[in-house]
Amino acid sequence: MAKEIERKFLVDVTRWRDVKKPEGQTLRQGYIVTDPNKTIRVRIAGSRGFLTIKGVTVGATRSEYEYEIPVRDAEELLDGFVVSELSKIRYTLLFKNRVWEVDEFLGDNAGLFVAEIELASENDVFDVPDWAGREVTGEERYYNSNLTKNPFKNWG
Repeated sequence: MAKEIERKFLVDVTRWRDVKKPEGQTLRQGYIVTDPNKTIRVRIAGSRGFLTIKGVTVGATRSEYEYEIPVRDAEELLDGFVVSELSKIRYTLLFKNRVWEVDEFLGDNAGLFVAEIELASENDVFDVPDWAGREVTGEERYYNSNLTKNPFKNWG
């Protein structure tokens, strides 16, 4: 079974602005299923399409199956089958030999920045950049699928 082990952190936007970073990539993603125990997501990243199935999160781990699909199929699924959708800009960068992904959310989630690091095990030790703030791993409101239903703009 494929597993994803991921830790998430809020981003200190003031510090993030000063970081030398690569150009971001705009992602459009929508959800066909947003059940608490499973999600089925369609994503377009540049000229590539993906279909992803994720299971329930336990700690920082969940099952994940991701398949590249033709971008045209991804567009059709996004336009005709998803129940909710969001867009974001993803920045991928190295910090102390670890890959970090920082998502700058757009639309109804504008103003929210979340950093993620994928790990080989939940016990992996890693350094946290100074632009990464409070850890939000396991906080369900930060799950992308939940951001489509209760966006950041509604949090007050």
